[in-house]
Order: sequence, then structure tokens, then C-alpha cells
Amino acid sequence: MPNESLAKALIINLDSNKQIKCLFNPNTYTYSKQNTWVQGEIAGHNMPQLEFSRGMPATLQMQLFFDTYATGTDVRREYTEAIWNLMLVDPSLEDPKTKKARPPRVRFQWGQSWTFDAVITAITQCFTLFLGNGTPVRAKLDVTFQQSSDPEMQPNQNPTSGGLGGERLWTVSAGDTLAWIAFKEYGDSTKWRRIADANRLSNVRRLPLGKVLVIPND
Repeated sequence: MPNESLAKALIINLDSNKQIKCLFNPNTYTYSKQNTWVQGEIAGHNMPQLEFSRGMPATLQMQLFFDTYATGTDVRREYTEAIWNLMLVDPSLEDPKTKKARPPRVRFQWGQSWTFDAVITAITQCFTLFLGNGTPVRAKLDVTFQQSSDPEMQPNQNPTSGGLGGERLWTVSAGDTLAWIAFKEYGDSTKWRRIADANRLSNVRRLPLGKVLVIPND
């Protein structure tokens, strides 16, 4: 087995850049997509001619597990409430034209190989363990993400193959430094300041594990 650190799955609020780290990575997830085809009117044939109408947004579904039994704290306050709030309308995200606010857009990211920009359309929360006073300390969340942007119309976000004008992403692992990341991305460790400025880092010597950094183009 390769000797590598375990990357934590993240849910990132794209409007505030706040990150929610999943306590446990999902065991499985389901990725699905549908297309709409319409039947053309062709008489005298066994079946109509199918014509492509439009593609539907992809859907990502998973179950997340959270446990605070060891600390005795409320699992809602510690973890699940932050995810639940991503479905609530944020008054600061008001459309200047319609004057209507919306919930935030999010990004699901697990490691550096794949990201999924979406909105959360459904959450089912099930509490499975409680303290004697009724405080929930274990929960399962079934979360459904719906694609919010067409990847064909977006800059490439794969950190191993960024396109022209696109950003790359780097998830901080144990032992990573800005100089090392700059060397790996640019071939020049002295360009670490560019990464620090792009991510508005206040402490450039200590990078939190699991933090997702934007790598600006060279």
C-alpha cells in the first residue's frame, strides 16, 4: 500500500471560502446524470427519431458520519449544523436584479484529483446515539449535491493539468510548506509568496492540514 497521508473530504462554501472538513470520509458515493431526448414526429416507422434536447445537471449523493461521543458535545453544534446551514438562504447573497437571496454554492473536494461544484438540494439527518440528557452525539447525513456549473464552460480545476486561465488546487498534507508547494507547482521554491498572497494566508509558516490552496497561474 502506498505510504501517503489520508486526505479528508471537504465541503467548501464558494461564497465565503469557509471549509467544512468531514470527520470521516464517505465509504461510497453515487454520481449520476441524465439527458433529455424528445421524440420526433416521423410517420410510417416502427419508432420515432430521437432528438437530443438538453443535458440535466449531474447529481452526487453520499452518506456522511459524525460522532462526538468521546467528548460528549452536541454533534449538531460541533459538525452537522454547519452542513445544514448550507441549505439556508444567506441574506448577504441577494441578487441585485431580483432582490432575492439564495443559499450558498458549494464545492465537494476529496484529495487533489476531483472537485464537484454544486448546490445542496437535500439533506436527511438521522441521530443514532444520545447521552442521558438527550444530547445527540452520533449522526448520519444523507447529502445530495446538484451540479451548478458546466465543467466544459469552466477553467480546468484539476491540479495536475490546469488549463489556460484556470486555477489549480492543492490540498495541504503533512509536511507541506509553501516553498515545497511552489517548487512542485512552478519549479521554483522562491515563488511561495504568490501562493500566500492568492490565499491571503496570515501564517505562512504553518499550513493547516486539509486546507485547500488556490495555485495561481505562473
